[in-house]
Amino acid sequence: MLIGVIAAVVLALLAAAGVAWWLLRDQSPLAGRPRVTDKAAGVSYGIPEGWKQKKGELLSAFTSTIDKKPVNGKEWGTVIAGRGNAVPEPELKERTERYAWSNAEFFSPNGTSKLLKSEPTAVDGRAAHTATVRMEDGDGGNLYMRMTVVSVNDSRAVFLLGLFAEPGTPEEADVDAVVASASFE
Repeated sequence: MLIGVIAAVVLALLAAAGVAWWLLRDQSPLAGRPRVTDKAAGVSYGIPEGWKQKKGELLSAFTSTIDKKPVNGKEWGTVIAGRGNAVPEPELKERTERYAWSNAEFFSPNGTSKLLKSEPTAVDGRAAHTATVRMEDGDGGNLYMRMTVVSVNDSRAVFLLGLFAEPGTPEEADVDAVVASASFE
């Protein structure tokens, strides 16, 4: 009788542990993949298959970066993270678009840019906004940028800036997956 009670208690504990694991498991698109832990920005994000974290000096506005090297000239991507001052939720759209334009000028100084999409979103349960810009380099080539600004709390925001060569590619999907995998300290 005592053995039956102990077995029932052990089974109940195992079932509870299984339910807890199922509910608390990482469900992000890059679950189980290695992650970048960017302490300067207070963000962690997944690294897609075939991408690598870049080490070394970055511009002061950037705190971490990952990239996928070109395979056939166009199959590449980059995600850059950084930290900024707080952005109140009502200002997310305007500030994200302004930051996207500023970065478009930096990454394509001799070309023109066009805002393709601007939409509110949420990252890790926090208010965010994403702007997608096509940058023309002046020589007939294009570069695409997806800038997401996340209002983390009352004292800071984090941005995730993705660059890719072509829309509709696995690299664009990877940029989106990195943003979706982000979590904040």
